[in-house]
Amino acid sequence: MTSTGIGAEAGAQAARTRALAVLRIRGRALAVALLPAAALVILLTGGSTGHFVGRGWDTARWTVGVLAVIVLLAASGIAVVVARARPAVSPTVPIPEESAPDLYRMVRDLADRLDVPVPSAIALTPDCDSWLEDRTHPAHGPPAPKGRDELAGPHPHRRAPAAPVLVIGSPFLWWMRVGELRAVLAPVVAGTGPSAHPDIAAARRFVRGLDAAVAVAAVPARCPGTRLVCAGLGWVARLLLRGCREHAALMERGVAAAAAERAQAVDYGLRIVAQEQVGLAYAGWDRLLTRVAVPAWRMGRWPSRLDAGVVAALTELSRRDRLAEGFASRLGERPACDLLEEPGLVDEAASLLAARLFHGGPAEPGPDWSPVDWQEYPDEVVDRTWRTDAARLHRVLDSLGVRATLDPFAPDPGGPTLARVLDHLTDPTARTTRRDHLYDGTGHERSGYEGIGHAGAGHAREGTGCAEDADAYTTEHDATEHDATEHDEAGHTTAGHADARPAGHAESGHAESGHDKDPDAHPAGHGESGHGESGYADAPGVYDTRRSPVYDEETEEATGTERSAALAACLTAAIAREEAAAAATAATGAPLPGSPAPAGQGPHSALWDDGSLPLFPLQPPRTARELLADHVKAMVCCAAVDTAGAAPGLDWLDGPSLLVDGERTADLTPRVLSLIEEGDPAPLRAWLVESGIRPEKPVRLV
Repeated sequence: MTSTGIGAEAGAQAARTRALAVLRIRGRALAVALLPAAALVILLTGGSTGHFVGRGWDTARWTVGVLAVIVLLAASGIAVVVARARPAVSPTVPIPEESAPDLYRMVRDLADRLDVPVPSAIALTPDCDSWLEDRTHPAHGPPAPKGRDELAGPHPHRRAPAAPVLVIGSPFLWWMRVGELRAVLAPVVAGTGPSAHPDIAAARRFVRGLDAAVAVAAVPARCPGTRLVCAGLGWVARLLLRGCREHAALMERGVAAAAAERAQAVDYGLRIVAQEQVGLAYAGWDRLLTRVAVPAWRMGRWPSRLDAGVVAALTELSRRDRLAEGFASRLGERPACDLLEEPGLVDEAASLLAARLFHGGPAEPGPDWSPVDWQEYPDEVVDRTWRTDAARLHRVLDSLGVRATLDPFAPDPGGPTLARVLDHLTDPTARTTRRDHLYDGTGHERSGYEGIGHAGAGHAREGTGCAEDADAYTTEHDATEHDATEHDEAGHTTAGHADARPAGHAESGHAESGHDKDPDAHPAGHGESGHGESGYADAPGVYDTRRSPVYDEETEEATGTERSAALAACLTAAIAREEAAAAATAATGAPLPGSPAPAGQGPHSALWDDGSLPLFPLQPPRTARELLADHVKAMVCCAAVDTAGAAPGLDWLDGPSLLVDGERTADLTPRVLSLIEEGDPAPLRAWLVESGIRPEKPVRLV
């Protein structure tokens, strides 16, 4: 026997040993359930033979008899649930043999060379992985035909023991060549050999049944009695799972080792090269989903050619990275997707399933959940995303009562402008070169925020509801205004006649005279003349960025000025309200127009819980700072498209991009972060001038 055969036999023997250990745990559980009944048999036998007589023995027989009945009923119920509960099945796209005869032929030939059973079917998953999955449970088969004669013969819907299903990652079919796919699938197909062993199959069924029983027990019950029964069921199933956990894990490890040893005889050298393509495909798939697909999903569109996009993304990577130059030369060979009769339809089905798993979208396309081709992506996704975010940003600014321009005497621009966003987020202390025009001939400040006062705050409270979200940022300003009003009544302050300087700065002569000797006598913001500062400093609902930046509680790093933090909080609340409204609409059973009712994969029933979607979220929720940065960048891109002739574009590795003079803009994000975190618009304004973008011109929004 060769070393490969010895290694495969050793792995299979280790797996069988662990499978027997799992079955022994099942046997012990059965013995514990039968123990009261055995004791009852002994007591009854002793009583009939005259050995166990008397009132005490009679009481013992009754007690043990009742206990035995209860335990047997409970054990029978648990056994029925474990046997009949539907095990979890991975959501996949089934591939019938008539739609991929070449692929089935390749897998069948591979199984013959490995001398293992042929997989019963092939399915695709929108992920970079491949495995064998047992779907022999009756719940996974087609439903029984209605009105069938029970005496006509054996039930055709009762499935005979079958080999597991081969699940293949869909990105592999598009990126890998036929030989590489064959080499990658060899150790997976080889796993059907150990899986066919009766002990291993029985141990796997027992573990899957326990797992399904735990899921059944976790379903919310309707009455206290049912909750009590489910609690007992869950406790027993979890106890048995804890006992089987280590043995089941080592059993699967032994099966994998045996399959890997057996597969070494088939395309071993090519498999080493193919494993490099597995890692590359995974990197390209992850980048494509997080950077390209997620923005489209958020807009209610799903790219219908994700697998083809992986090829484009990795080709672009090979163009940029010299280390990946050799990968592009592989594209001349026959791709594995040629093994499918209709690769476009399969790609579309896998793309829709990916959107459902990673984003939680509907199971079927509709008017509010429609596919988008890569050629339409820049206009249908990128441009719409920018304009939707920009429109939301200006709605929030309207709710905060922010003026369209700093100069109250300037004409109305006639629409939303980028200049409005820049002026609002600019820290006054960073605008020393632009301060002269903020004063009129009398020396009074003409801040764009002066005079909005209570009107701006009232507008915020009657607008989109951002006032509640900004209360944490306005409480301090309201208290400051209240103190300033008290000083006005005492004749100490006159609002509107203060030098525009940072709060807290005062000359020593005034700070030491009269009531100014008390550091708490005046609110922060009194200048050298003793007058409270006006404009946005004292206006309720408007946020003074001249204080210190806001800091993150965990990292203790500056995350932006107070004004940017308040705007980010309002944006976060606005998005949360939109998502809550959409979720409430779906929960009431009245889906949005054109949105289909949630359904599972397959023609008969759902194989997973729709309420748990998305099963695999790609990204954590965006922070308030990230949301604000995305909205500001969207506004900048809208201004570039409308005023400078720029165009939306698609970068396969970075997602939505702005094309200025045909070149992708890569240095916009740090300039926007400088505005948000430091209140400094200089880098962004310099870039706008260099690119020919007019921030004062109105832009078109959705």
